Amino acid sequence: MASSAVSLKNDVSPAEWEARVNLAAAYRLTALFGWDDLVFTHISARVPGPEHHFLINPYGMMFDEITASSLVKIDLDGRKVSESPYDVNPAGFTIHSAVHAAREDAHCVMHTHSVNGVAVSAQEAGLLPLSQQSLGVLASLGYHDYEGIALNEAEKPRLVQDLGSNSYLMLRNHGLLTVGASAADAFVAMYFFEASCMIQVRAQAGGGKLTPIPQPVFAGIKEQIRQVTSGGAGKLVWPGLLRRLDRHNPGYAD
Repeated sequence: MASSAVSLKNDVSPAEWEARVNLAAAYRLTALFGWDDLVFTHISARVPGPEHHFLINPYGMMFDEITASSLVKIDLDGRKVSESPYDVNPAGFTIHSAVHAAREDAHCVMHTHSVNGVAVSAQEAGLLPLSQQSLGVLASLGYHDYEGIALNEAEKPRLVQDLGSNSYLMLRNHGLLTVGASAADAFVAMYFFEASCMIQVRAQAGGGKLTPIPQPVFAGIKEQIRQVTSGGAGKLVWPGLLRRLDRHNPGYAD
């Protein structure tokens, strides 16, 4: 499937266009970092404005092909609310719609099936405090048991309850989920989630005795993270990530 040949930049509000560009960048960065699973996961972002409308990937398009104009605008039921030549996967929006509906602060919801994330999600103990990267995740982490492919509307309240007010959710036997006030925040959160899982899998593969970080170290970790990230890791890191993307896979802002 080719990328969209017609730009929507002049057909949508500046705020929506900015959201489109950042979400398209998040998709391409996900592919660049190797977290994509062909076409079978999603990142969704709320369209600025009073309507509960969202942007999501055109179903069947690879993540490294997605552009701002090819993103599809849908409602909370996964139905298209503006003309688009692309289809969507309504079943794939089940998880995202549940979170968006329950969390006004979750402007972006990111879900991956990364190898490291799924590996740790299959472990009974889940994520362990083995690295500095894991501490911020563990300070805001929920778990949701696997109930099969996300097609069942009845699963939504259980998923929302398990996420609670956290920024991270481990979907057991399934993958990882992050929420953020922006695509940048959700992506950077996923970076640390994925890094924590990768470190854990490699540490376990080393065969030696593991040394967890002591519980008292957790005290004050959120404040420490706030200080070293100037109050927001997404805002700090996102411009550099876009520069990297411009070097490796430009065209997302089309």
